[in-house]
Amino acid sequence: MKNVPQIKIGLVAVSRDCFPESLSVNRRKALVDAYTKKYGADTLYECPICIVESEIHMVQALEDIKKAGCNALCVYLGNFGPEISETLLAKHFDGPKMFCAAAEETQDNLIQGRGDAYCGMLNASYNLALRNTKAWIPEYPVGDAEECADMIHQFVPIAKAVVALADLKIISFGPRPMNFLACNAPIKQLYNLGVEIEENSELDLFEAFNKHADDPRIPDKIKEMEAELGDGNKKPGILPKLAQYELTLLDWIEEHRGYRKYVTLTGKCWPAFQTQFGFVPCYVNSRLTGMGIPVSCEVDIYGTLSEFIGTVVSDDVVTLLDINNSVPKDMYKESIEGKFPYAFTDTFMGFHCGNTCSSKLSSCSMEYQLIMARALPEEVTQGTLEGDIAPGKITFYRLQSTADNILRAYVAEGEVLPVATKSFGGIGVFAIPEMGRFYRHWLIEKNFPHHGAVAFGHFGKELYEVFKYIGVQTDEIGFNRAKGDRYPGENPF
Repeated sequence: MKNVPQIKIGLVAVSRDCFPESLSVNRRKALVDAYTKKYGADTLYECPICIVESEIHMVQALEDIKKAGCNALCVYLGNFGPEISETLLAKHFDGPKMFCAAAEETQDNLIQGRGDAYCGMLNASYNLALRNTKAWIPEYPVGDAEECADMIHQFVPIAKAVVALADLKIISFGPRPMNFLACNAPIKQLYNLGVEIEENSELDLFEAFNKHADDPRIPDKIKEMEAELGDGNKKPGILPKLAQYELTLLDWIEEHRGYRKYVTLTGKCWPAFQTQFGFVPCYVNSRLTGMGIPVSCEVDIYGTLSEFIGTVVSDDVVTLLDINNSVPKDMYKESIEGKFPYAFTDTFMGFHCGNTCSSKLSSCSMEYQLIMARALPEEVTQGTLEGDIAPGKITFYRLQSTADNILRAYVAEGEVLPVATKSFGGIGVFAIPEMGRFYRHWLIEKNFPHHGAVAFGHFGKELYEVFKYIGVQTDEIGFNRAKGDRYPGENPF
């Protein structure tokens, strides 16, 4: 994927000076061998200078991993570990960090070969808290070489998200449409996360668009679109304007990214957009999202932020959908009941006008926006990419700032069912276990807007850990609770 960071984790082994250093040396070697064998050598850098036992060693290790270009850190307790030096290393490293520890190898070597890292991890976590230093600690952070290799691999998508957010700029165009307060949210939490935001007027974008009217790159961009659409190219006459608009956005990104490496967009797509630009931007939004540059509709700033996190974590295309409409009961009885393990209230339809990438649709065609065309000439509403979303595993999730500036999130795993929607737009029949309760007692109760991000695959574990790492309190991260596991406030009777 473009527009996402590559992670290089510096592995630094530590040793308490009253324990044999050889324990950390040998265990580090075994860990590197195990990781390289299973996951390759590109992501992990073994700090060779020293085993950290002192503050001087800490400084040497820090300089070495910085010089090696590491943007994430794994502190590995090969034995009990020096709680001061190891946590100072984490404190002074500018980037995401994790801690894991070595398990004892054999009952035959529990005198000179016992490392007590199980105990040392407790002191490490205590000292991290004393220093107000955040680090990711796996669910069970003590393991043999292969198990610790797996822990480091689990850290990669978390580290990618943290690195990406620290270098992200969100570019928005226009205020929210009237009667559309649902996507309103304070931007203070963006700054708390290290994200920059550039807010622009629709008029700024319109001016830039008009300046691209004779852009010589337009014919080649049209050919790209024609190749992607294939037989679904139902509105060929609108492609020149869409190509002009896509080039406008891509140029704006390069001219306005400033010192930031990664960019997402959010724009106002109605009500004046169609009448002035002469089309709707849905298809172009889908194409940029397919390039790894998520674009949310309706100036949903936290929507595009959520999409970007999912793009980085999944290393794949995502989308943003309305949690839109219930599945008709006759469709449920005909196509779902008895064929899939879902109750009626587990199902719903996720929809947006046409912003989902063609690679995530079963088939696609260029159409006009039916809802807008009810009040406007059809020719100015062309530009949606319509089709049923391809069936398969999904994760529905969102990060949001509340009106009173609290970070809140949700994560729920489910699937898109292989059921024809018989509707319009980019749309799918979704099923999430216990969705009805989740919808009522988290999404409604916690005042979430109707937009949700969708990652194509099950990434709940990774997203949950990302939300925790970036500062969302665990009681503010919702998930679809199992039957019998009551939500706070859910009527027990």
